[in-house]
Amino acid sequence: MDFWKDKRVVVTGGAGFLGRVVLEQLKAKGCQQITVPRSAQFDLRKTSAIRKLYLQARPDMIIHLAAVVGGIGANRENPGKFFYDNLMMGVELMEQARQMEIAKFVAIGTICAYPKFCPVPFKEDNLWNGYPEETNAPYGLAKKMLLVQSQAYRQQYGFNSIYLLPVNLYGPGDNFSPSSSHVIPALIRKCVEAKRRKDKNITVWGTGRATREFLYVDDAARGIVLAAQKYNSSEPVNLGAGFEISIKKLAELIVKLTKFEGKIIWDNTKPDGQPRRCLDTTRAAQEFGFEAKVSFEAGLKKTIAWYEHNPCKE
Repeated sequence: MDFWKDKRVVVTGGAGFLGRVVLEQLKAKGCQQITVPRSAQFDLRKTSAIRKLYLQARPDMIIHLAAVVGGIGANRENPGKFFYDNLMMGVELMEQARQMEIAKFVAIGTICAYPKFCPVPFKEDNLWNGYPEETNAPYGLAKKMLLVQSQAYRQQYGFNSIYLLPVNLYGPGDNFSPSSSHVIPALIRKCVEAKRRKDKNITVWGTGRATREFLYVDDAARGIVLAAQKYNSSEPVNLGAGFEISIKKLAELIVKLTKFEGKIIWDNTKPDGQPRRCLDTTRAAQEFGFEAKVSFEAGLKKTIAWYEHNPCKE
């Protein structure tokens, strides 16, 4: 509590899915001076807007959660935008923080930074052993540059920044938009709406053979806050739950939990994305005592219940 009591913190993306939970946890730990920049006031791709933000907030720490992000479809349609917006935000936020001598910068990377074919579970030391999966490479590489910047700035300037790699997140308040959602909210929405319409089947992209790991949003936020407080190295750190599930089994589990009684049709003309994803979470446990607490099925039930009470209108 004492650590956060007098800290002034800027949380980019603080109004988003993960950001709202990070804010809750910071406040619960006694942090009273939090600034959340909104895009209408601050275009974080521009140096002038970032300097204005920092001069107003006078932060001791930046937690950079903001990202332009989406699922496979959104990545395929917007590779240039996802690369430029994410790269410019991250690079300028960290550079201005260094120039203005802000004490600490917490950069949130992405599992999309890992090579397409990476030994499972993914270890942080494997980050540079290949090119990312093609559909999300522009996004993944833009975020990966924050790691390069963090390490370079620590080496040359002694700037304290850290780089965290959360696995795919899910939970209440997730993005359920059909044009940009990730796999869990997309499947939940398909099942809930198909059940309401009494459809006999749902169509899911890919073959179902790809595997993924998922981290409940509250666990992810807790890991970020722990690292912000306790970790002070530019070596990258995975944040995950340490398990792997195929998209086929995931879809079957969501069908069961939503009580949808129809069939799943697999559209194998659509891409699977990266073949496998599962993180080695040893470093997070060793460096700042993080491990996931929410079981996958319990987290899915909470997410489904939230969506049933807050259906997406678009």
